[in-house]
Amino acid sequence: MLYPVEEFYHYLRIERGLSNNTLQAYRRDLSHYYQFLNENKKLEKWDNVSRQDILQFLYHLNDTGKSTSTIARTLSTIRLFHQFLIREFQLSQDPSLHIETPRTGRRLPKVLSTDDVEKLLSIEPKDKYSIRNKAMLETLYATGLRVTELTDLTLADLHLTMGFVRCFGKGSKERIVPLGDLAKESVEMYLEQARPMLVSKKNTENVFVNHHGNRLSRQGFWKIIKQIAKDVGIEKEISPHTLRHSFATHLLENGADLRAVQEMLGHSDISTTQIYTHVSKSRLKDIYKEHHPRA
Repeated sequence: MLYPVEEFYHYLRIERGLSNNTLQAYRRDLSHYYQFLNENKKLEKWDNVSRQDILQFLYHLNDTGKSTSTIARTLSTIRLFHQFLIREFQLSQDPSLHIETPRTGRRLPKVLSTDDVEKLLSIEPKDKYSIRNKAMLETLYATGLRVTELTDLTLADLHLTMGFVRCFGKGSKERIVPLGDLAKESVEMYLEQARPMLVSKKNTENVFVNHHGNRLSRQGFWKIIKQIAKDVGIEKEISPHTLRHSFATHLLENGADLRAVQEMLGHSDISTTQIYTHVSKSRLKDIYKEHHPRA
């Protein structure tokens, strides 16, 4: 590339504190952007890139079927990269400055009913894998952690006697989240009966490990929860964050304070948390229509 883009990723990782997953998204967006520019306009320096070039790239994304949210995210990446180039004196002006971000409709997150959550958590702890899986799902629903936060948990992050876990969210921000009694019992059973067999002689600090005794990956967790949902007959689409969404929605439905839920979820902006109030209202409407005799 014309400029050592690794310097940009270093800036994102160190100064912006972005997670590896977010960094990979930036890397993909920027790679597609550079490839398009290089194929359509032989680049010699970044100052040659115009507003029209960027617009043509965005139109290209739209023509190839990319969603509005993907295009908006890509434009955000392009803006941040050009601002970085200006900061590093590689660019005199930002060609993306006055390009309007596509409006994206905010989709409501999909949540499970309390009955479906009970089904998902009704795993019979009969072997090391089922004991681990039950502990993971109980912990997710009890805390609302992101999947990556769950898989990143170390033994030092567990404070079972006090009934809480410590995690590091986006931007490496630390937060303390309460852990309910049922989740605590499941985790204690896992630590005593299953984890020693999974870890064997390995010196792994992560709480939840795979069959090799190494840190369980996000993809590994995703496969597990999909299989469990299928086994217990849940037909709704499950995402890696389904239990996180359900955690927040069920708390608000039962009268929890919005600020408290924001803190537990680790949202920096309360408007992000407010989407769950919309979910609660839409669910109440569904319940009303289903059960009221004159709805």
